[in-house]
Formats: sequence, C-alpha cells, structure tokens
Amino acid sequence: MRTEHFLTRLDRAFARLDREPERPAHLQTPRMSRHRVVLLGSTLAFYLAIVVAVLTTSWLVRLDWQIMFFRPYEQWPQLHAFLDYLVVLGQRGPTAVMVAAWLGWRSWRQHTLRPLITLGVSLLLLNITVGAVKLGLGRLGPHYAREIGSAELFAGGDIFPSGHTANAVVTWGILAYLASTTVTRRVLSVVSAVVSLSVGATTVYLGTHWVSDVLLGWSAGLLILLALPWFEPLIARIEAYVFEVRERMRRRVEAGLVPEPVAAALTPLLSAGGKWQRRRPAGPVLPAAQPAPAATAAAGHSPVTVRPAAHLPRPHVIRSERTPVTPAGSRRPAHTDRAGAAARGTSARPVAGG
Repeated sequence: MRTEHFLTRLDRAFARLDREPERPAHLQTPRMSRHRVVLLGSTLAFYLAIVVAVLTTSWLVRLDWQIMFFRPYEQWPQLHAFLDYLVVLGQRGPTAVMVAAWLGWRSWRQHTLRPLITLGVSLLLLNITVGAVKLGLGRLGPHYAREIGSAELFAGGDIFPSGHTANAVVTWGILAYLASTTVTRRVLSVVSAVVSLSVGATTVYLGTHWVSDVLLGWSAGLLILLALPWFEPLIARIEAYVFEVRERMRRRVEAGLVPEPVAAALTPLLSAGGKWQRRRPAGPVLPAAQPAPAATAAAGHSPVTVRPAAHLPRPHVIRSERTPVTPAGSRRPAHTDRAGAAARGTSARPVAGG
C-alpha cells in the first residue's frame, strides 16, 4: 500500500515537470546593462591589479606575511571551533548540493530548467577560470611557505586565488541572480555578500590563505556573476536541447524502437501524468466469454444482463512488469571448491609432497 502511494506521488511529480516550460511574468532575465558593464570592467581592473601586485612582490605580499606572522587563530582561539564550521559554506561540494536542491525545487515550481542550467554553467566557468590561474601561478599557502617575504609563486601550489572565497561568491550569489523580484534580489545580494566575505576572512584566520588570495577570489567570483548575462542565450539553447532530446526519446518509446527493459525504466520520466502510455501489443483483443442467455434459462436461473464496468478514474501508476532476475538475499556466488571441501570435511588447500 505504501509503495503504491509512493508511486502515485512520484507520477504526479513527473506529471508536473512534464508541462511545457513556462516563465512567470514577473521573472526577468538579467541583462548586460551599462551599469553592469562598468562594474565588470572595474572588477576586472581590480583583479589584474592584484595579480600584478603579487607578481612584483609589492606591499601586498608584505601585508600577507605580516598577517601570517600575526597568526589570528592564536590571537582568538575561542573562535576556532565556530569558524571551522563556517568555512564549510565555501566548500564546493556541500554548497553545490544545497543550492542545487533549492534550484531544483524552483525548476519544478516554474516548469523550467533555467535555474539548474545556470548553476551548472556558473560552476563550470568557476572551475575553468579559477583552476587555470591556480595551476598557472602555482602559489604555496602560508603553512607551506619556504622563504620569508617571497610571493611563493610557481612552486607547485594551488591556492591563488582562493577557491573557497570564489565558490562562496558564485554559489550563493547565483540565488540573487535568479531571484524573481527586485526586493528579493537585493536581500539575497546582501546575504551572499556577507557569506562570501565571512568565508574569505575565515580562511585568513585559519591561516590557509593569504590576504591577496582572498581578494583575488572575491573578484574572480564577482566577474563570473557579472558576466552571466552573456551566457543567457547558451543557457536557453541548452534548455531547448534537453526538452528536444526528451521529446525525441518519447517518440522512440511510443514507436516501439526502444527495448522493453529500457522503455519500462524511462516510462516515469517520459509520461505526461497518465495522458501518454506505452503502446500495447498489436492484435485483436478477445472479450471474455459470457454464458449464453438460453443456457442460463435452461439451468433454472433468470437471465442476467451483463453491463460494462464503470470507468473509475484513478491515478496513473506506472510499474515495471518484469520480475526480478536475481533471488533475494546475498548475491555472492557460492565457491564450489569451498563447498566441496566442506562436504568432505577436509581443507581445499593442496597437500604438499608426493
């Protein structure tokens, strides 16, 4: 009973997702306005200035070393336990799962894949841009620094820019980018800014990043968010392609071009809430045999009028008609040698000697 109820709710969820993608009237896609272009250019100039300052071992590198020798984690040790948990808000795995779950619910509510695709594109841009600079400059972190006053570049490291900081900016900033209203966008922008600033400062407190790493991570993440409107046409094409592939697969299953096991697995994903079903095998359907009225009367019974069963609406539950091919229990095959040895009461190991 519980299984049938679960399948019914699952089918309703797929039926909602099966609706044509629609976008609420108040949801506006951000555009590359003049203000955004100016902010993008300013952030890019700040990004390049930090890179040049580190490459030339300027005052910024001296500031990195001064804060490293200050050791904030020793000055305020009571904050260490709390900040160890706070820095998780910048780790790519946990934050991507949390934000993807929220955007998945948004996609289900708005009948569009744009939120999830936008998150995927932004994370891809983050990995490419930040990862390339990390590997190209190869800077070592404060815990692995070898020469006092040096920028520690091209030494095989991968901390410049700070990945935690850039990921916090992009992952939480994407919520503000995809906000439905202006007020929500402003509130989420403030929240994402506070979270990203906190994560960046926490990495400096823990001694895992230089100050310049955090500054470059902030600007790298902000550059990705500001440049996202240029990728909106690509996001729209990806969404249209996904729905096109889905419709193509549905037609193949309807035409019987997909093997039965694959069709049974794809039916919940391709069904339209009971409006679309797999085709039944071709051939005449023989009605059930009914006793003749004369024979019924001869037997001493009054003839009974057979009425067709009333069509009772019920939720469309899709089940696989295949029976399991493996028995329940352990799937580990029995070892024939061990079984034979156990039956004989002797060891299966060969006896040495002649």
